[in-house]
Amino acid sequence: MYTLIIGNKNYSSWSLRPWLALRATGVAFTEQKLGLFTEAFARHLETLTPAGLVPVLLDGDLAVWDSLAICEYVAEQRPEARLWPQDTRARARARSLAAQMHSGFGALRQAMPMNIEAHLPGIDIPEAARQDISRMHAIWQDTRAEFGQGGPFLFGAFSIADAFFAPVVSRFVTYGIAAAGPVRDYMDAVLALPAMQEWMRDARAEATFVEADEPYRKHR
Repeated sequence: MYTLIIGNKNYSSWSLRPWLALRATGVAFTEQKLGLFTEAFARHLETLTPAGLVPVLLDGDLAVWDSLAICEYVAEQRPEARLWPQDTRARARARSLAAQMHSGFGALRQAMPMNIEAHLPGIDIPEAARQDISRMHAIWQDTRAEFGQGGPFLFGAFSIADAFFAPVVSRFVTYGIAAAGPVRDYMDAVLALPAMQEWMRDARAEATFVEADEPYRKHR
């Protein structure tokens, strides 16, 4: 059985991505939360990953770290889940978008950190972050128009690309970013995912810090 080591659900956007991908496969896994910014965090991770960061996926004695690497590993291990689109062109675009989100949009990340339990509309958003927001809207609208037939997500069915944009959807809710038309429809589809609903409920309920010895939770 897989074990996914994650950070606080309220803040850890990187943890959310592979967690959603795993839930989409339907495979059983356990989660263990480590409180961000705690001594236990570094102590627990130092034997698992040289990166010293969450998320980390444990599959037996194999440790896989980095959210994109974890999602790729799970997609290879569970091809029946179709975490990437089956069409070659669509799959190439989905991988490109996931990689773009993985490495880009730094201004948006810095100005609008994920904070699910908060409601912070009207904060001063720098121009660089506003440009990132506009780019995000265009990506979602254009991708849905070209590849979104057959379902409510970027490529119709849920994919790793959607998992990578899910934290941005939560940010737009937290900071009251206006959205309409296809962009609003896409956000609503992500927010309506049962797994996303569960993550957000947990984020609102958890304490600010979670100790490393918190009991494991099993998902089926």
